Amino acid sequence: MKPYDSIVIGDANIDLVVAGCNEIPAPGQEVFVRQMTLHVGGGAALFSLALAKLGMKVAFNGIVGEDGFGQFVRDQFSRYGIDTRYIRTSRKNNTGISIAINPEKDRSFISYAGTNSELCLKQLDMDSVALGRHVHLTGYRGSHNHQEYVDVARKLKALGLTTSLDVGWDDTGEWHRGIFELMKDVDVFFMNEMEAMHYTGKPTIRECVGELSRHSRHFVLKLGPEGAVATVEGKTMYRSGFQVPVIDTTGAGDSFNAGYIYGFLNGKKTEQCLLYANACGAMSVSQFGGSSGTPDRIALERFISDKIDNTTDSWEVS
Repeated sequence: MKPYDSIVIGDANIDLVVAGCNEIPAPGQEVFVRQMTLHVGGGAALFSLALAKLGMKVAFNGIVGEDGFGQFVRDQFSRYGIDTRYIRTSRKNNTGISIAINPEKDRSFISYAGTNSELCLKQLDMDSVALGRHVHLTGYRGSHNHQEYVDVARKLKALGLTTSLDVGWDDTGEWHRGIFELMKDVDVFFMNEMEAMHYTGKPTIRECVGELSRHSRHFVLKLGPEGAVATVEGKTMYRSGFQVPVIDTTGAGDSFNAGYIYGFLNGKKTEQCLLYANACGAMSVSQFGGSSGTPDRIALERFISDKIDNTTDSWEVS
């Protein structure tokens, strides 16, 4: 038995969530808002917290600053049993911060990358990674670091580990076609529908699925409140989402990923993995902050038991 169910590699920062800010103050002015709350942020960090809450043994591999925010991240991880020994401390940059303004409406962000700008897979300690059953990756940035991800994915496969990757939004607009090469070496590949359309150049989900099936044995397309589609070895399964009041969508996709990987690592069928994923995503949006609403196993099962009905459909598409 390995000590960790999953090693997670990627970004960790602070999210300062500002609720009820209806105007940006002009120079010299002050605006009072309804609430400000401090949370751990970053896709990899939020995935880790969600997976750890579900009872999985997680170790995090990333970088934080030698500051109070870096210690806050470590403390929150430790609170949920995440091993922090592989987190590096930078003396070059402070811990990254993202200020989310009005997350209950059209969110705006002010962000400082900080230590996340130092992330590089070439610095990865492969000996520590080998202590896990599975590795989850984030931080892909197209041609800027494509070869790093291909090389690491192949090394992890050679070590007998399974892998997952959430490709994330490409804010450069490149939408690097090399992604299809990487997909062949990743066991579970996550995208949302807009990312899939940009990468494939296809206008519909059905056409995206057809194109991605040529390159990946197992991928998942997140459709927001509409649910999700997963294709495994050419067979496509759809499961509709849960309709819930939305407070803050920050981290919903990362919570979805954690729910899916929770099922995957426990040997569940694709349909059940999608059910866990949709439930985790729905519960995540119920509170401010990317991890506040994510459930433990008992809360997850209770939510599914209470909510599942004829509106939560699933079927095999092909």
